[in-house]
Amino acid sequence: MKRTRREARLKRKIRIRKKIYGTPERPRLVVFRSNRYIYAQVVDDTKGHTLVAYSSLAMGKKNVSKEVAKEVGLKIAELAKKAKIEKVVFDRNGYLYHGRVKALADGAREGGLKF
Repeated sequence: MKRTRREARLKRKIRIRKKIYGTPERPRLVVFRSNRYIYAQVVDDTKGHTLVAYSSLAMGKKNVSKEVAKEVGLKIAELAKKAKIEKVVFDRNGYLYHGRVKALADGAREGGLKF
């Protein structure tokens, strides 16, 4: 039986999450993308708390392009710096590392996050 794209992503997500875990010293930078927006949040998995979050929805931008995704990455890095977070573990959430997900990661790196 053929798997849908969503099922394939969820399978990848589970496989990735077995290995990736955010600690207080090195929290997890999670990416979620929908057709309209892209979201990023920094999570401490030991407490189950979101430390920093930002999205293209907060920017008021619809129909996200790579440029907007990069801006979100820069902004999440800026907010993380304010929260004294410099190192993170990148969680692509089952999405392939290209396009908007890669642009967000590049923006976060450019903003000063290390991963």
